[in-house]
Amino acid sequence: MTTLFSESLASSRTGSGAASAAASSARPQSLDWIEQLVRMDTTSRESNLGLIETIRDAVQRITGRAPVLTYDRTGKKANLFATLPAANGEVDGGIVLSGHTDVVPVDGQQWQSDPFKPEIRDGLLYGRGTADMKGFIGTVMSQLPNFAAQPLKQPVHLSFTYDEEVGCLGAPVLLADLAARGVKPSGCIVGEPTEMRVVVAHKGINTFRCQVHGQAAHSSLTPRGANAIEHAARLICYIRDMVDEFRAKGPFDEDFDVPFSTGQTSLIRGGNAINTVPAECEFQFEYRNLPGVDAAAIEARIRAYIDSELLPRMKRDHPDAAIELMRTAGAPALDAAEQAAVTTLVRALARDDVVRKVAYATEGGQFALAGIPTVICGPGNIQQAHRADEYVALEQIVACEVFLGRLLQSLVQ
Repeated sequence: MTTLFSESLASSRTGSGAASAAASSARPQSLDWIEQLVRMDTTSRESNLGLIETIRDAVQRITGRAPVLTYDRTGKKANLFATLPAANGEVDGGIVLSGHTDVVPVDGQQWQSDPFKPEIRDGLLYGRGTADMKGFIGTVMSQLPNFAAQPLKQPVHLSFTYDEEVGCLGAPVLLADLAARGVKPSGCIVGEPTEMRVVVAHKGINTFRCQVHGQAAHSSLTPRGANAIEHAARLICYIRDMVDEFRAKGPFDEDFDVPFSTGQTSLIRGGNAINTVPAECEFQFEYRNLPGVDAAAIEARIRAYIDSELLPRMKRDHPDAAIELMRTAGAPALDAAEQAAVTTLVRALARDDVVRKVAYATEGGQFALAGIPTVICGPGNIQQAHRADEYVALEQIVACEVFLGRLLQSLVQ
């Protein structure tokens, strides 16, 4: 794959002026596909099967090959993996174009238009998922006939997953299936919104739920209870002190927008009356680790504090006190090697040699952990993701079409 990538670079760097002009003025060819996908409510709490089956049928019709679907435990959600073989029939190696199909909720947000009825205003396409990341998936699908019609020097794979927004849950299922089938792509492009600029690294994300079980008592008899909220607060403050230490002492990577590992407590509930010592408190927290910072070591540090200091203190209040710490989701950090063939190729296709690293997480770290070198590059701006009136600029979609056209050119010359 390295040789094929290297051979493609010169041709990939030509014609940038014409491409830029096209990206600034043309109507996206992909618009119909993107609008169709946005109309499907694939909020993470809902099934994504309607979308996946629509793509499955289109892929089979265009390529003559049936994609592989892998399902969650409920059978209501699925990943899709499809392969366009090389002209010689080879299916090993090749490039993965990867995106997630789920979107975040719109509950409580004030939209100017129906979030699931895409609408164009002033050159911007509004709707839930337009930026994150149905704009990329729809563009890939619109260009699929062009890829299927050409004699490829190496295969192209499509990877569309479920439940990225709630912890990158679908990608590990898909990657385990690839490993079981002996499928090993040589590189991956995750099309998260980067304004079609190359992102080579992101932080890992690790989320937890902590349940603190104390002992209820009348507030006039506080020594007879174990205050779950107050003990939970000690753990919350310990976590805050730990992330303050990251901010003060590092390690640091100045290429990141936030150059150190971070963490925060985001949700908490407990107690039932002002005059009752609360028996229960539950809170959720996360931390985001720089590449090279051991996420498991951070978790071990928190657990050691619970076991050696906090829990013994609670049990002095009441012997039945307990703490449950549950890891709810996580995705590893990504740190793409500049020397990797896929990094070199995507930089050439995007006309971009700037080093960019971001604080948000993607499925890219999971692909990389599976031994598939990965970079991030897709249409739209991450600042528009998850908010009311989410949008992607039409010129960004055109730029993505140009990018995929360059990729195709590199694979047939």
